[in-house]
Amino acid sequence: MASESSGPTIRGTPKQALSILTFGYFVGFAGVVVYGPVASEFENVLGLSGVLLGLLVAAPQLTGSLLRIPFSAWADSVGAKKPFSILLGLSVVGMGGLLGILMTTYPDGLTMVHYPLIFFFGALSGCGIAAFSVGITDISYWYESRRRGTMLALFAGLGTLSPGLFTIVSPFALESIQLTGTYALWFGFLLVGTAIFVTFAVDSPYFQLRKQGLDEAEAKARAEDVGQELFPNGDALESIKQAAALPRSWLLTLMFFVSFGGYLALTTWLPSYWHNFHGLDLRTAGVVTALAFTLSSPLFRASGGAISDRFGGEITTIGSFVLVVCSTVVLIFVSHLHLAIAATVVLGAGMGIASAAIYQLLPRYVPEAVGGASGLVGGLGGFGGFVVPPILGLFVDVQGVSGYATGFVVYLLLGLLALIIAGSLYRSSETAAPSQTPAPADD
Repeated sequence: MASESSGPTIRGTPKQALSILTFGYFVGFAGVVVYGPVASEFENVLGLSGVLLGLLVAAPQLTGSLLRIPFSAWADSVGAKKPFSILLGLSVVGMGGLLGILMTTYPDGLTMVHYPLIFFFGALSGCGIAAFSVGITDISYWYESRRRGTMLALFAGLGTLSPGLFTIVSPFALESIQLTGTYALWFGFLLVGTAIFVTFAVDSPYFQLRKQGLDEAEAKARAEDVGQELFPNGDALESIKQAAALPRSWLLTLMFFVSFGGYLALTTWLPSYWHNFHGLDLRTAGVVTALAFTLSSPLFRASGGAISDRFGGEITTIGSFVLVVCSTVVLIFVSHLHLAIAATVVLGAGMGIASAAIYQLLPRYVPEAVGGASGLVGGLGGFGGFVVPPILGLFVDVQGVSGYATGFVVYLLLGLLALIIAGSLYRSSETAAPSQTPAPADD
Protein backbone atom coordinates (compact mmCIF):
# COMPACT_ATOMS: atom_id res chain seq x y z
CA MET A 1 0.00 0.00 0.00
CA ALA A 2 1.08 3.62 -0.32
CA SER A 3 0.55 6.52 2.02
CA GLU A 4 -0.08 8.84 -0.92
CA SER A 5 -0.14 8.57 -4.69
CA SER A 6 3.31 10.21 -4.80
CA GLY A 7 6.16 10.77 -2.42
CA PRO A 8 7.17 8.36 0.33
CA THR A 9 5.40 5.03 0.16
CA ILE A 10 4.66 2.23 2.58
CA ARG A 11 5.39 -1.32 1.49
CA GLY A 12 3.31 -4.20 2.68
CA THR A 13 0.06 -4.53 4.60
CA PRO A 14 -0.73 -5.64 8.15
CA LYS A 15 -1.65 -9.11 6.88
CA GLN A 16 1.59 -9.45 4.93
CA ALA A 17 3.62 -8.26 7.91
CA LEU A 18 1.83 -10.72 10.18
CA SER A 19 2.50 -13.55 7.73
CA ILE A 20 6.25 -13.02 7.32
CA LEU A 21 6.78 -12.26 11.01
CA THR A 22 4.94 -15.44 11.95
CA PHE A 23 6.98 -17.43 9.44
CA GLY A 24 10.24 -15.99 10.77
CA TYR A 25 9.25 -16.74 14.33
CA PHE A 26 8.26 -20.29 13.32
CA VAL A 27 11.78 -20.76 11.92
CA GLY A 28 13.57 -19.29 14.92
CA PHE A 29 11.36 -20.76 17.62
CA ALA A 30 12.15 -24.31 16.55
CA GLY A 31 15.41 -23.75 18.44
CA VAL A 32 13.51 -24.37 21.69
CA VAL A 33 13.87 -28.11 21.09
CA VAL A 34 17.46 -28.17 19.81
CA TYR A 35 18.15 -30.88 22.42
CA GLY A 36 14.80 -31.83 23.98
CA PRO A 37 13.55 -34.57 21.60
CA VAL A 38 16.96 -36.26 21.42
CA ALA A 39 18.03 -35.51 24.99
CA SER A 40 18.33 -39.20 25.84
CA GLU A 41 20.96 -39.63 23.11
CA PHE A 42 23.15 -36.91 24.66
CA GLU A 43 22.36 -38.24 28.15
CA ASN A 44 23.60 -41.71 27.21
CA VAL A 45 26.67 -40.63 25.25
CA LEU A 46 27.84 -38.02 27.77
CA GLY A 47 26.57 -39.70 30.96
CA LEU A 48 24.68 -36.62 32.19
CA SER A 49 23.10 -36.18 35.61
CA GLY A 50 19.55 -34.86 35.91
CA VAL A 51 20.74 -31.31 36.57
CA LEU A 52 23.22 -31.29 33.67
CA LEU A 53 20.56 -32.74 31.38
CA GLY A 54 18.15 -30.04 32.52
CA LEU A 55 20.74 -27.35 31.81
CA LEU A 56 21.48 -28.75 28.36
CA VAL A 57 17.87 -28.95 27.18
CA ALA A 58 17.31 -25.44 28.58
CA ALA A 59 20.39 -23.93 26.87
CA PRO A 60 18.46 -22.34 23.95
CA GLN A 61 16.19 -20.57 26.44
CA LEU A 62 19.15 -18.70 27.95
CA THR A 63 19.66 -16.52 24.88
CA GLY A 64 16.10 -16.96 23.65
CA SER A 65 14.79 -15.24 26.75
CA LEU A 66 17.41 -12.69 27.80
CA LEU A 67 18.07 -11.32 24.30
CA ARG A 68 14.41 -10.39 24.02
CA ILE A 69 15.01 -7.39 26.26
CA PRO A 70 17.67 -5.50 24.25
CA PHE A 71 16.41 -6.64 20.85
CA SER A 72 12.79 -5.60 21.37
CA ALA A 73 13.96 -2.22 22.61
CA TRP A 74 16.29 -1.98 19.60
CA ALA A 75 13.28 -2.65 17.41
CA ASP A 76 11.74 0.44 18.97
CA SER A 77 14.63 2.45 17.51
CA VAL A 78 15.28 0.97 14.06
CA GLY A 79 12.24 -1.16 13.22
CA ALA A 80 11.83 -4.91 13.42
CA LYS A 81 13.49 -6.27 10.27
CA LYS A 82 17.14 -5.74 11.21
CA PRO A 83 16.99 -7.09 14.82
CA PHE A 84 14.82 -10.03 13.73
CA SER A 85 17.20 -10.92 10.88
CA ILE A 86 20.27 -10.77 13.12
CA LEU A 87 18.67 -13.11 15.67
CA LEU A 88 17.89 -15.65 12.97
CA GLY A 89 21.42 -15.30 11.63
CA LEU A 90 22.90 -16.05 15.06
CA SER A 91 20.75 -19.18 15.21
CA VAL A 92 22.22 -20.31 11.91
CA VAL A 93 25.74 -19.82 13.30
CA GLY A 94 24.87 -21.79 16.44
CA MET A 95 23.38 -24.69 14.53
CA GLY A 96 26.35 -24.69 12.17
CA GLY A 97 28.74 -24.89 15.14
CA LEU A 98 26.80 -27.76 16.69
CA LEU A 99 26.78 -29.59 13.38
CA GLY A 100 30.54 -29.11 13.10
CA ILE A 101 31.11 -30.69 16.53
CA LEU A 102 28.96 -33.68 15.69
CA MET A 103 30.60 -34.20 12.30
CA THR A 104 34.05 -34.32 13.88
CA THR A 105 33.41 -36.14 17.18
CA TYR A 106 30.15 -38.12 17.21
CA PRO A 107 29.71 -40.77 18.42
CA ASP A 108 32.95 -42.23 19.77
CA GLY A 109 34.83 -38.96 20.25
CA LEU A 110 32.00 -37.04 21.93
CA THR A 111 32.75 -36.73 25.67
CA MET A 112 32.04 -34.44 28.62
CA VAL A 113 34.97 -32.33 27.47
CA HIS A 114 32.68 -31.09 24.70
CA TYR A 115 29.76 -30.30 27.04
CA PRO A 116 30.60 -26.56 27.37
CA LEU A 117 30.78 -26.19 23.57
CA ILE A 118 27.57 -28.16 23.05
CA PHE A 119 25.89 -25.93 25.64
CA PHE A 120 27.29 -22.77 23.99
CA PHE A 121 26.18 -23.65 20.47
CA GLY A 122 22.80 -24.78 21.80
CA ALA A 123 22.39 -21.40 23.47
CA LEU A 124 23.41 -19.63 20.25
CA SER A 125 20.93 -21.73 18.28
CA GLY A 126 18.22 -20.38 20.58
CA CYS A 127 18.74 -16.74 19.57
CA GLY A 128 15.85 -17.01 17.10
CA ILE A 129 13.51 -17.61 20.03
CA ALA A 130 14.18 -14.01 21.10
CA ALA A 131 12.56 -12.80 17.88
CA PHE A 132 9.26 -13.21 19.71
CA SER A 133 9.43 -9.83 21.45
CA VAL A 134 10.62 -8.12 18.24
CA GLY A 135 7.62 -9.51 16.37
CA ILE A 136 5.24 -8.62 19.19
CA THR A 137 6.48 -5.03 19.12
CA ASP A 138 6.14 -4.78 15.33
CA ILE A 139 2.64 -6.28 15.18
CA SER A 140 1.54 -3.90 17.95
CA TYR A 141 2.50 -1.07 15.58
CA TRP A 142 0.82 -2.60 12.51
CA TYR A 143 -2.60 -3.31 14.06
CA GLU A 144 -5.22 -1.13 15.71
CA SER A 145 -6.28 -1.86 19.28
CA ARG A 146 -9.57 -3.59 18.48
CA ARG A 147 -7.76 -6.36 16.53
CA ARG A 148 -4.38 -6.32 18.23
CA GLY A 149 -5.04 -9.03 20.79
CA THR A 150 -6.24 -11.50 18.19
CA MET A 151 -3.32 -10.81 15.82
CA LEU A 152 -0.71 -11.02 18.57
CA ALA A 153 -2.16 -14.37 19.60
CA LEU A 154 -2.10 -15.65 16.01
CA PHE A 155 1.55 -14.63 15.66
CA ALA A 156 2.53 -16.24 18.94
CA GLY A 157 0.31 -19.29 18.59
CA LEU A 158 1.15 -20.24 15.01
CA GLY A 159 4.81 -19.30 15.38
CA THR A 160 5.24 -21.60 18.36
CA LEU A 161 3.97 -24.65 16.48
CA SER A 162 7.47 -25.45 15.20
CA PRO A 163 8.82 -27.12 18.37
CA GLY A 164 5.88 -29.53 18.35
CA LEU A 165 6.54 -30.51 14.76
CA PHE A 166 10.26 -30.91 15.41
CA THR A 167 9.53 -32.93 18.54
CA ILE A 168 7.65 -35.41 16.35
CA VAL A 169 10.13 -35.45 13.48
CA SER A 170 13.45 -35.46 15.40
CA PRO A 171 13.21 -38.95 16.97
CA PHE A 172 12.27 -40.46 13.58
CA ALA A 173 15.13 -38.59 11.90
CA LEU A 174 17.49 -39.74 14.65
CA GLU A 175 16.58 -43.35 13.94
CA SER A 176 16.87 -43.10 10.15
CA ILE A 177 19.74 -40.65 9.51
CA GLN A 178 21.42 -40.55 12.94
CA LEU A 179 22.13 -37.50 15.08
CA THR A 180 24.48 -35.73 12.65
CA GLY A 181 22.07 -36.07 9.73
CA THR A 182 19.22 -34.75 11.87
CA TYR A 183 21.10 -31.56 12.68
CA ALA A 184 22.27 -31.19 9.07
CA LEU A 185 18.63 -31.06 7.94
CA TRP A 186 17.85 -28.59 10.72
CA PHE A 187 20.75 -26.37 9.65
CA GLY A 188 19.39 -26.31 6.10
CA PHE A 189 15.91 -25.42 7.36
CA LEU A 190 17.30 -22.50 9.36
CA LEU A 191 19.43 -21.24 6.49
CA VAL A 192 16.61 -21.25 3.93
CA GLY A 193 14.06 -19.85 6.38
CA THR A 194 16.33 -16.98 7.34
CA ALA A 195 16.94 -16.11 3.69
CA ILE A 196 13.19 -16.01 3.01
CA PHE A 197 12.55 -13.74 5.98
CA VAL A 198 15.30 -11.29 5.06
CA THR A 199 13.95 -11.12 1.50
CA PHE A 200 10.32 -10.40 2.29
CA ALA A 201 10.19 -8.71 5.72
CA VAL A 202 9.31 -4.99 5.99
CA ASP A 203 9.19 -2.59 8.89
CA SER A 204 6.01 -1.01 10.24
CA PRO A 205 4.80 2.21 8.49
CA TYR A 206 6.44 4.73 10.84
CA PHE A 207 9.91 3.23 10.43
CA GLN A 208 9.55 2.92 6.66
CA LEU A 209 8.72 6.61 6.43
CA ARG A 210 11.57 7.61 8.73
CA LYS A 211 14.03 5.66 6.58
CA GLN A 212 12.73 7.55 3.54
CA GLY A 213 13.79 10.85 5.11
CA LEU A 214 10.64 12.12 6.82
CA ASP A 215 11.08 13.77 10.18
CA GLU A 216 9.50 12.25 13.28
CA ALA A 217 6.35 14.37 13.30
CA GLU A 218 5.57 13.95 9.59
CA ALA A 219 6.31 10.21 9.66
CA LYS A 220 3.97 9.81 12.61
CA ALA A 221 1.22 11.80 10.92
CA ARG A 222 1.41 9.80 7.71
CA ALA A 223 1.59 6.50 9.56
CA GLU A 224 -1.54 7.50 11.47
CA ASP A 225 -3.25 8.08 8.12
CA VAL A 226 -2.77 4.40 7.24
CA GLY A 227 -3.98 3.14 10.62
CA GLN A 228 -0.95 2.98 12.92
CA GLU A 229 -1.98 3.83 16.49
CA LEU A 230 1.03 3.02 18.68
CA PHE A 231 4.45 4.62 18.19
CA PRO A 232 7.92 4.13 19.71
CA ASN A 233 9.41 6.72 22.01
CA GLY A 234 12.61 6.62 19.96
CA ASP A 235 15.01 5.69 22.78
CA ALA A 236 15.64 1.97 23.29
CA LEU A 237 17.28 2.28 26.71
CA GLU A 238 14.66 4.74 27.89
CA SER A 239 11.90 2.36 26.76
CA ILE A 240 13.34 -0.39 28.97
CA LYS A 241 13.80 2.01 31.89
CA GLN A 242 10.25 3.26 31.57
CA ALA A 243 8.86 -0.27 31.55
CA ALA A 244 11.06 -1.38 34.46
CA ALA A 245 9.92 1.55 36.57
CA LEU A 246 6.28 0.47 36.37
CA PRO A 247 5.06 -2.16 38.88
CA ARG A 248 2.47 -3.44 36.38
CA SER A 249 5.31 -4.45 34.01
CA TRP A 250 6.70 -6.75 36.70
CA LEU A 251 3.31 -8.26 37.46
CA LEU A 252 2.93 -9.16 33.78
CA THR A 253 6.50 -10.51 33.77
CA LEU A 254 5.84 -12.81 36.73
CA MET A 255 2.72 -14.20 35.10
CA PHE A 256 4.56 -14.71 31.81
CA PHE A 257 7.37 -16.50 33.69
CA VAL A 258 4.78 -19.08 34.70
CA SER A 259 2.86 -19.32 31.42
CA PHE A 260 5.36 -18.96 28.59
CA GLY A 261 8.46 -19.75 30.64
CA GLY A 262 6.64 -22.83 31.86
CA TYR A 263 5.74 -23.79 28.31
CA LEU A 264 9.37 -23.50 27.18
CA ALA A 265 10.63 -25.56 30.09
CA LEU A 266 8.13 -28.39 29.63
CA THR A 267 8.59 -28.44 25.87
CA THR A 268 12.17 -29.58 26.46
CA TRP A 269 11.52 -31.65 29.61
CA LEU A 270 8.40 -33.65 28.73
CA PRO A 271 10.08 -36.07 26.28
CA SER A 272 12.32 -37.24 29.15
CA TYR A 273 9.32 -37.38 31.48
CA TRP A 274 7.30 -39.64 29.16
CA HIS A 275 10.34 -41.79 28.34
CA ASN A 276 11.70 -42.31 31.86
CA PHE A 277 8.60 -42.08 34.06
CA HIS A 278 6.00 -43.73 31.82
CA GLY A 279 8.36 -46.00 29.90
CA LEU A 280 7.50 -44.82 26.39
CA ASP A 281 10.08 -45.25 23.63
CA LEU A 282 11.69 -42.08 22.29
CA ARG A 283 9.52 -41.81 19.18
CA THR A 284 6.30 -42.29 21.12
CA ALA A 285 7.46 -39.89 23.82
CA GLY A 286 8.08 -37.26 21.14
CA VAL A 287 4.68 -37.75 19.56
CA VAL A 288 2.88 -37.62 22.92
CA THR A 289 4.79 -34.48 23.92
CA ALA A 290 3.89 -32.78 20.66
CA LEU A 291 0.23 -33.73 20.47
CA ALA A 292 -0.57 -33.32 24.16
CA PHE A 293 1.43 -30.16 24.79
CA THR A 294 3.88 -28.64 22.32
CA LEU A 295 1.39 -28.40 19.43
CA SER A 296 -1.83 -28.08 21.37
CA SER A 297 -0.70 -25.26 23.65
CA PRO A 298 0.11 -22.85 20.77
CA LEU A 299 -3.27 -23.63 19.21
CA PHE A 300 -4.96 -22.72 22.47
CA ARG A 301 -2.77 -19.63 22.54
CA ALA A 302 -3.90 -18.64 19.06
CA SER A 303 -7.49 -18.62 20.32
CA GLY A 304 -6.49 -16.93 23.57
CA GLY A 305 -6.26 -13.51 21.93
CA ALA A 306 -9.85 -13.69 20.72
CA ILE A 307 -10.97 -14.92 24.15
CA SER A 308 -9.15 -12.03 25.80
CA ASP A 309 -10.59 -9.51 23.36
CA ARG A 310 -14.04 -10.86 24.17
CA PHE A 311 -13.90 -11.31 27.96
CA GLY A 312 -10.93 -9.17 28.99
CA GLY A 313 -7.36 -10.17 29.70
CA GLU A 314 -7.73 -10.14 33.47
CA ILE A 315 -10.59 -12.63 33.59
CA THR A 316 -8.90 -14.78 30.97
CA THR A 317 -5.67 -15.03 32.96
CA ILE A 318 -7.58 -16.01 36.10
CA GLY A 319 -9.34 -18.86 34.31
CA SER A 320 -6.11 -19.96 32.64
CA PHE A 321 -4.10 -20.22 35.83
CA VAL A 322 -6.90 -22.16 37.49
CA LEU A 323 -6.34 -24.74 34.73
CA VAL A 324 -2.59 -24.73 35.43
CA VAL A 325 -3.09 -25.34 39.15
CA CYS A 326 -5.66 -28.13 38.71
CA SER A 327 -3.66 -29.98 36.04
CA THR A 328 -0.40 -29.93 38.01
CA VAL A 329 -2.15 -31.45 41.02
CA VAL A 330 -3.15 -34.38 38.80
CA LEU A 331 0.38 -34.76 37.39
CA ILE A 332 1.90 -34.82 40.88
CA PHE A 333 -0.37 -37.48 42.34
CA VAL A 334 -1.57 -39.58 39.36
CA SER A 335 0.73 -41.97 37.52
CA HIS A 336 -1.84 -43.38 35.06
CA LEU A 337 -0.64 -42.63 31.53
CA HIS A 338 -3.96 -41.55 30.01
CA LEU A 339 -4.83 -39.29 32.93
CA ALA A 340 -1.37 -37.76 32.76
CA ILE A 341 -1.83 -37.06 29.05
CA ALA A 342 -5.22 -35.45 29.68
CA ALA A 343 -3.76 -33.30 32.47
CA THR A 344 -0.90 -32.26 30.20
CA VAL A 345 -3.38 -31.08 27.55
CA VAL A 346 -5.19 -29.00 30.18
CA LEU A 347 -1.87 -27.63 31.45
CA GLY A 348 -0.89 -26.61 27.91
CA ALA A 349 -4.27 -24.94 27.39
CA GLY A 350 -3.88 -22.92 30.57
CA MET A 351 -0.35 -21.82 29.72
CA GLY A 352 -1.17 -21.00 26.10
CA ILE A 353 -4.30 -18.95 26.77
CA ALA A 354 -2.63 -17.13 29.67
CA SER A 355 0.35 -16.16 27.48
CA ALA A 356 -1.97 -14.66 24.88
CA ALA A 357 -3.98 -12.80 27.50
CA ILE A 358 -0.86 -11.29 29.08
CA TYR A 359 0.29 -9.81 25.78
CA GLN A 360 -3.22 -8.57 25.10
CA LEU A 361 -2.93 -6.63 28.36
CA LEU A 362 0.58 -5.31 27.72
CA PRO A 363 -0.18 -2.43 25.28
CA ARG A 364 -2.97 -1.25 27.61
CA TYR A 365 -0.99 -1.51 30.83
CA VAL A 366 2.28 -0.11 29.46
CA PRO A 367 1.34 2.02 26.41
CA GLU A 368 4.18 4.46 27.07
CA ALA A 369 6.89 1.81 26.58
CA VAL A 370 5.53 -1.05 24.49
CA GLY A 371 8.92 -2.10 23.12
CA GLY A 372 10.68 -2.04 26.47
CA ALA A 373 7.82 -3.82 28.21
CA SER A 374 7.61 -6.42 25.46
CA GLY A 375 11.28 -7.22 25.94
CA LEU A 376 11.08 -7.16 29.72
CA VAL A 377 8.00 -9.39 29.93
CA GLY A 378 9.13 -11.71 27.14
CA GLY A 379 12.76 -11.84 28.24
CA LEU A 380 12.57 -12.27 31.98
CA GLY A 381 9.28 -14.12 31.70
CA GLY A 382 10.65 -16.51 29.12
CA PHE A 383 13.71 -17.02 31.35
CA GLY A 384 11.56 -19.53 33.19
CA GLY A 385 12.35 -21.86 30.31
CA PHE A 386 16.00 -21.86 31.41
CA VAL A 387 15.54 -21.75 35.18
CA VAL A 388 12.97 -24.51 35.67
CA PRO A 389 14.45 -27.59 33.85
CA PRO A 390 17.54 -27.87 36.12
CA ILE A 391 15.21 -27.68 39.14
CA LEU A 392 13.12 -30.49 37.68
CA GLY A 393 16.36 -32.40 37.11
CA LEU A 394 17.27 -31.92 40.77
CA PHE A 395 14.07 -33.70 41.80
CA VAL A 396 15.15 -36.63 39.63
CA ASP A 397 18.67 -36.67 41.10
CA VAL A 398 17.27 -36.70 44.65
CA GLN A 399 14.22 -38.99 44.23
CA GLY A 400 15.05 -41.06 41.17
CA VAL A 401 12.34 -41.79 38.61
CA SER A 402 9.53 -40.68 40.95
CA GLY A 403 11.06 -37.21 40.87
CA TYR A 404 9.67 -36.73 37.36
CA ALA A 405 6.17 -36.57 38.91
CA THR A 406 6.88 -34.76 42.17
CA GLY A 407 8.80 -32.10 40.26
CA PHE A 408 5.48 -30.72 39.05
CA VAL A 409 5.05 -29.22 42.51
CA VAL A 410 7.19 -26.39 41.10
CA TYR A 411 4.41 -25.58 38.64
CA LEU A 412 1.74 -25.91 41.31
CA LEU A 413 3.42 -23.23 43.41
CA LEU A 414 4.11 -21.00 40.40
CA GLY A 415 0.52 -21.40 39.20
CA LEU A 416 -0.84 -20.33 42.60
CA LEU A 417 1.43 -17.26 42.58
CA ALA A 418 0.28 -16.30 39.08
CA LEU A 419 -3.35 -16.81 40.08
CA ILE A 420 -2.94 -14.39 42.97
CA ILE A 421 -1.41 -11.79 40.65
CA ALA A 422 -4.16 -12.23 38.04
CA GLY A 423 -6.77 -11.80 40.75
CA SER A 424 -5.15 -8.58 41.95
CA LEU A 425 -5.13 -7.18 38.40
CA TYR A 426 -8.81 -8.01 38.03
CA ARG A 427 -9.69 -6.28 41.29
CA SER A 428 -7.72 -3.18 40.32
CA SER A 429 -9.32 -3.09 36.87
CA GLU A 430 -12.76 -2.94 38.47
CA THR A 431 -11.92 0.19 40.44
CA ALA A 432 -9.62 2.09 38.06
CA ALA A 433 -8.36 1.99 34.47
CA PRO A 434 -4.86 0.46 34.26
CA SER A 435 -3.58 3.42 32.28
CA GLN A 436 -4.75 6.64 30.77
CA THR A 437 -5.17 4.88 27.45
CA PRO A 438 -8.73 3.54 27.28
CA ALA A 439 -9.23 -0.16 26.85
CA PRO A 440 -10.66 -1.47 23.57
CA ALA A 441 -14.42 -1.26 23.51
CA ASP A 442 -14.88 -5.00 23.31
CA ASP A 443 -12.63 -5.86 26.31
